[in-house]
Amino acid sequence: MGIKQLSTIVLLFSTIYMQAQLQAVAYSDANQKLEGFLATPTKPNAKKAGVVILHAWMGISDHEKETAEELAKLGYYSFVADVYGQGNKPANTEEAGKLAGFYKGDFTSYQNRIQLAIDQLVKAGANADEIAVIGYCFGGTGAIEAARGGLKVKGVVSFHGGLGKDGNRLAKPIAAKVLALHGADDPYVPAKEVAAFEDEMRSSKADWQLNVYANAVHAFTHKDAGSDNSKGAAYNEKADKRSWEAMKIFFNELF
Repeated sequence: MGIKQLSTIVLLFSTIYMQAQLQAVAYSDANQKLEGFLATPTKPNAKKAGVVILHAWMGISDHEKETAEELAKLGYYSFVADVYGQGNKPANTEEAGKLAGFYKGDFTSYQNRIQLAIDQLVKAGANADEIAVIGYCFGGTGAIEAARGGLKVKGVVSFHGGLGKDGNRLAKPIAAKVLALHGADDPYVPAKEVAAFEDEMRSSKADWQLNVYANAVHAFTHKDAGSDNSKGAAYNEKADKRSWEAMKIFFNELF
């Protein structure tokens, strides 16, 4: 191998590393300390678009961080939001259920935590007029809440997220475009909830899409969820890849 070829390879790997590098970011909500993770693209897209990533119910994991790295490679400023705050990471599913349940019930607090993450993304260099929010599971619910709350975002993407809301909440106009990516056999988001979501989107005059993936249950993008659909949550490679491509097409339309 010649010196020129070696230099090219080193440059290529250096570029990939720089695109994928995450930076911890300290911020706060009043007295609650938060810690998110920023991935800054070496070559931002033309509009300097940014994406907030909302974690699943167990808190920030490698899954959300890897998503930020992949989005940075695509040219997006990416920020993994800390919804729970430092010192509040659940130790087990019982604690996770209580925390996620709190924010699902107190949706204004959830929307506020999302807004704080958007602020950090803009502070890092993203265009305030070119923002999207995506989320996984509990975070997918949060992405929909960003649209419901009228946050200044162009679009939201829910990966296997909860789609329902309290029936007493009135459907308000939704300006952000909505993409919901749903497992056809997800036991945690039954057909009744999906139908209610569709009715809500129509009532809200939203520009919305619902993609349903065959043989997929909850958490179909999480490789650590196993492969046993009977447990209600399992990884599905086809659904994972197809939903990622659907998000990319959606972003191309948005930005």
